Amino acid sequence: MLTKLRPFLPGEKAKMLFVAAFIGTMSGFAIILFRETVHFVQKIILGHGAELLGVHSGDWHRFLLPLLPIAGVTLLIPLSLAFPGEVNGYGLPTFLKRVNLENGVIKARSFFIKIIASALTIGSGNSAGTEGPIAQIGGTIGSQVGQKLRVSGNRMKVYIAAGCAGGIAGIFNAPLAGMFFASEIVLLGTYEMSSFSALVVASAFSTVVSRAYYGTIPAFPIPPYTIVNYFVELPLYTIMAFVVAVVAVIHIRFFYKVRDGFQGLKINSQLKPLLGALLVGTIAIFFPQVMGDGYNYIAKALAGDALLWRMLALVVLKSVATAITLGSGGAGGVFAPSLFIGAVLGGAYGSVVHYFFPNYTASPGAYATVGIGAFLAASTHAPLTAIFLLFEMTGNYMIIIPVMLTAVLGTMTANWLYTDSMDTVDFTREGIDIHEGREVAIMKSVKVGKAITEDVSFISETANVNQLLELFRDTAGHFYFPVINYKGLLVGVVSMQDVKTILLNEEDRVCHLVGGICSRDLIMLTPDDNLYDAIQLFDIKGIEEIPVVETVEEPWVLGMLKRQDVISAYNHEMIKRGINEREQSIRMLCSAD
Repeated sequence: MLTKLRPFLPGEKAKMLFVAAFIGTMSGFAIILFRETVHFVQKIILGHGAELLGVHSGDWHRFLLPLLPIAGVTLLIPLSLAFPGEVNGYGLPTFLKRVNLENGVIKARSFFIKIIASALTIGSGNSAGTEGPIAQIGGTIGSQVGQKLRVSGNRMKVYIAAGCAGGIAGIFNAPLAGMFFASEIVLLGTYEMSSFSALVVASAFSTVVSRAYYGTIPAFPIPPYTIVNYFVELPLYTIMAFVVAVVAVIHIRFFYKVRDGFQGLKINSQLKPLLGALLVGTIAIFFPQVMGDGYNYIAKALAGDALLWRMLALVVLKSVATAITLGSGGAGGVFAPSLFIGAVLGGAYGSVVHYFFPNYTASPGAYATVGIGAFLAASTHAPLTAIFLLFEMTGNYMIIIPVMLTAVLGTMTANWLYTDSMDTVDFTREGIDIHEGREVAIMKSVKVGKAITEDVSFISETANVNQLLELFRDTAGHFYFPVINYKGLLVGVVSMQDVKTILLNEEDRVCHLVGGICSRDLIMLTPDDNLYDAIQLFDIKGIEEIPVVETVEEPWVLGMLKRQDVISAYNHEMIKRGINEREQSIRMLCSAD
């Protein structure tokens, strides 16, 4: 019966799209739950709490403002004690590592932890964004669906990315931006067409759910700006791209410097978020715009109503406040703060150029709009996400031209100045290039010492070619031999190719010493080198064996590494990790049941 029905059953690609539609729908509902939770906390703490303290009265009561963000992070303490390591700080890098380099198994409780922790942090006025957490919440949904369907590998990555795409698409009312966010940031720009289709479907369904509840209102109301004079404004936008790139790099490096500073503080870890909230609240006494996601002030900058001096101050203070909030252990993302900094930086730049060229430039609000896309692209190294986000937010084709220009130039310049984006700094510190993928990461994790052939023959540099030929005959299958000096240290490598020219003449074979024909252009490895570096040497030099020495300074020969040894060690590690991941998945499934 099943055989007869098989032609009518959906194929694997169709099944994946159905699953993606479900994940996108669930992500849409998760957005509603998350946003309403944030609004509830805001109503309680920033609404009733501020009214109770009288912080808006304009007198001494405003100095009580820091109590509001402190109240939010105080409520985080029980949660962080119950789930250590899962609550505090900027969590997207850890999330990306789990998706791309590990098995993608995310616990169901992460869904609720992210909602509660981020809502308490952002809803109480600490400086962070909702977009990073909602992407992780959507990714958790995708992971849970993948676990229930017992998938792994690339299919699990696709389901997680679909959840992330749905989260970003729904919260911004921007399905294209969600799709490209997942492909550029979550999947790191590596995907097949079937994967891309899943992201499209998930983004679309999440957006439908979000629009059904919140309507079609965009995240930011943006006036219809245009380019006044191409010959004047495009060069000005080009300059702006370089300015934005420099500020983005400073923002990234400052963020991690502050986080490192808080990690190094010799105080109880539960006190660090309280200290961070106190500092952010102190800044907010004078600049309340730094609190929360800052969407209200973004709208003001986009409308061209913000003051130049205040925007310049907020470029610095929003960066400082965000670094303090997340560096100290508050929960949230950096997406919204990036939009904020981009808007005020672009608005400030636009105010200056419009003052000098009033008849040839658009109003400052146009530059604030472009600044959002430029700064987002430069700080995340995701230009397509930024471009399509602005396109969907504005619906204005004219403004997209400078957005495309500044996003691409800003990303290129930021990458030239500092190779890491906001999300990849930790990977670089660990010696991991996450863009290279899981396979490369595995090869970098395995040391040469685990793969070498230790039973190796070598020959003295004072031996003659006849002795070398005897060694070749006695050790069939070996084509390279390390050459050592009288101290036993490596001085070169000899191969059959080196003796081909003198094989015909026996007198030459006796007279020629190995030290005279061997290659002294030494290529060597140590046991602490990794397999990835080894395979690079094999490919670049076009050789099949490399000597492994104790140290470069004291090159005692420990063995030889063959290309096949690298492949075998890699396969062994893949099998071992596959077994471990399968066991973990089974344990997770059992615990879920």
